[in-house]
Amino acid sequence: MSSVLADEIARFCRATGPEPDETLIEMDEYAAAEGFPNVGPEVGGFLRLLARMTDAERIFEFGSGYGYSAYWFAQALPADGEIVLTEFDADELEMAREYMTEGGFDDLARYEHGDAMETVESYDGPFDVVLIDHQKHRYRDALEAIKPKVPVGGAIVADNAMKAGPIQFEKLLEIFEGGRPDDVNEHTRGIADYLETVTTDPAFETVVLPLGEGIAVSYRVEE
Repeated sequence: MSSVLADEIARFCRATGPEPDETLIEMDEYAAAEGFPNVGPEVGGFLRLLARMTDAERIFEFGSGYGYSAYWFAQALPADGEIVLTEFDADELEMAREYMTEGGFDDLARYEHGDAMETVESYDGPFDVVLIDHQKHRYRDALEAIKPKVPVGGAIVADNAMKAGPIQFEKLLEIFEGGRPDDVNEHTRGIADYLETVTTDPAFETVVLPLGEGIAVSYRVEE
């Protein structure tokens, strides 16, 4: 993961942030060794805080990978809480199950193998917190699918709101400064479409935070 923050600022955020437990350290070491992207401890700590601040009881993730963000979230859930992990890669989902079990969170987790957009249709709300972290060109579709299931006082977080391997940040910036750049790839266009939709939706108050690769945090203020 490449942070949008300068290296020394990212190090400071990490040094002053919550201390990862042994399982999270293991998960970070795996990501570093394998080049596997995760949100990192700075964003992870924020996700856990957000779950606490919203008194989250149910959480849904569009794209869970090997369970890194879900593990952070789970630490804030009550004993009867629930987090739904979705992942297209069966091996990654099995890794998520192993890590969640190692941390004592398996009873909170629902592991859904397949397309998150199909999975979400089989779940009723409400979900207090939602993480969108799958294919960028489908972010807006995920928002539309989950919006009816997020209550007032709930929150949606979209990862990679500023950066990721294929995202063209300069073109993204140009779009939001009123320009019309050429040759915008589908990943960048997907993020732009999502942000344009959620930031103009009166049901949400949204800010983009420069943590990790950028996260868009949208708090539901009205029906």
